Amino acid sequence: MLEKTYGYVRVSTKGQKEDRQLIAMREFGVPEDHIIVEKQSGKDFDRPAYCQLVQALESGDILVVKSIDRLGRNYKEILEQWAGLTKERGIAVVVLDMPLLDTRADRDLTGVLVADIVLQILSYVAQTERDFIRQRQAEGIAAAKAKGIRFGRRRIQMPEPFEELAEEWWYGRISAVQAGKELGISRTTFKQRAEEWCCAEGLGTRTVSQLPL
Repeated sequence: MLEKTYGYVRVSTKGQKEDRQLIAMREFGVPEDHIIVEKQSGKDFDRPAYCQLVQALESGDILVVKSIDRLGRNYKEILEQWAGLTKERGIAVVVLDMPLLDTRADRDLTGVLVADIVLQILSYVAQTERDFIRQRQAEGIAAAKAKGIRFGRRRIQMPEPFEELAEEWWYGRISAVQAGKELGISRTTFKQRAEEWCCAEGLGTRTVSQLPL
């Protein structure tokens, strides 16, 4: 049976564009009718189009994604999906933005091992960063309380998918106006909360002039 190549393209909201992912899939050689586009948050793998695609995949097939965060955002679940696809079902996974994450059959055993190690490291780093941020926030709150600082009313929780939109905005892929509309909040509120979140997540320092309005 001939292997089939499928591309999985995901954006978080209807307002986001999938153009760059589609171009990458076509350049890789994924057939147009094998490119699956889904507009849904990557917080988990409970996504209709993704689940349908995974069910259709057979041993020897190739699943292509542009970047690992298009597959998902929860690294623990990504590891489980990766193992299920590559180890249990014999499906190759290719991450275009990270050539080391490529488990196609024409790669030797060392290449597959490297891909597994890289994914494990990414998972470890992501979890470590989350733990460090939580610890730093807890220590900051404790220090402030020790100084007698009182905290005001708890801020309203950002609607889903705030974190993904914040990251997209930080890297200039979506404007604050678009993100605010998607979340049902003002541009100003989104920018303020998004900048706080992005800095806390360690996404790097950017000046206000570099961020899309």
